[in-house]
Amino acid sequence: MIVSNGCQGLELVCKVENMMSNNSQYVAIDVSKSALDIAMPGANRIWRSSNTLTGVAALRKRLQPLEHPHIVCEATGRYARLLAQQMEQANIPLSIVNPRQVRDFARATGQLAKTDALDASIILRFADAMQPAPTPPTPENQVRLAEQVRRRRQLVDMLATEKQRLCGLDNADTLASIRAHITFLQGQIDQCDARIKAEIGADASLTRKAALLESIPGIGATTAAVLIAELPELGRADKKQIAALAGVAPMNRDSGQWRGQAHITGGRLSVRCALYMATLPAIRCNPTIRAFYQHLRAQGKAPKVAITAAMRKLLIIANTIVQHDKPWANLA
Repeated sequence: MIVSNGCQGLELVCKVENMMSNNSQYVAIDVSKSALDIAMPGANRIWRSSNTLTGVAALRKRLQPLEHPHIVCEATGRYARLLAQQMEQANIPLSIVNPRQVRDFARATGQLAKTDALDASIILRFADAMQPAPTPPTPENQVRLAEQVRRRRQLVDMLATEKQRLCGLDNADTLASIRAHITFLQGQIDQCDARIKAEIGADASLTRKAALLESIPGIGATTAAVLIAELPELGRADKKQIAALAGVAPMNRDSGQWRGQAHITGGRLSVRCALYMATLPAIRCNPTIRAFYQHLRAQGKAPKVAITAAMRKLLIIANTIVQHDKPWANLA
């Protein structure tokens, strides 16, 4: 999470530490677009409420008898945003967990069937077993920035699709329609870029972070915006953690005396794609990345393997630069 000043950051850390020091009573919620399926500790049945202000208010009322309630739900994107906002206002800790981990936990316990009620009950069992830490709330400016970055990516994908449709066409009306749409999409992307720039420029810490990232040869404004919006842990995690979050950490596949080939897996796809697009020019213009890539190729590594390793190195460099608050030119 990124905050606009040090006082807010210290306040948030203290709040999270206080939450974790309590003897939590986990309440599991399966969040969908329209409903919240809630598993309460000691309850015999799953209770359902609407995913609205009224429904969340009813949930808060039900939580009142609990001395230290702690909400746990799966990551569902914007569907859990209202719940997170209301729990933050009520000073109730909320943990957002990886759905794949919950599903694997369900399989491990023999729970193969899947319904909203069953999901809520298995999330409760997962919470009791794993005791997840509270997820720090995301500032509103970070939410807005992430939405603009995501929207830009959608527009770029649509633009690429429309450009592909131009190939092989000779009907004048169809070509005119596609070209008009391309012009419209390009205008929308420009507007998105302006909103992203304004959102970053309105916050001193985001502005500094963007400047640090853009000082690295190969990383431009677009890649910097993606890293700021969708990898807020940058500069706060160690190199192994940040590589795993981005999905560029090699995962071993060994068993007994057999040694398998390590592969990257998981992580945030949008961040990994942005890193890939930044690494290609970095291999040409960034002396550290170029030397590293050429060294791997000289050792016989395949191009894709060498590029992936260069992506990881570029990310670790970015993490170090943000961590030490030193631009590329001043990095020892």
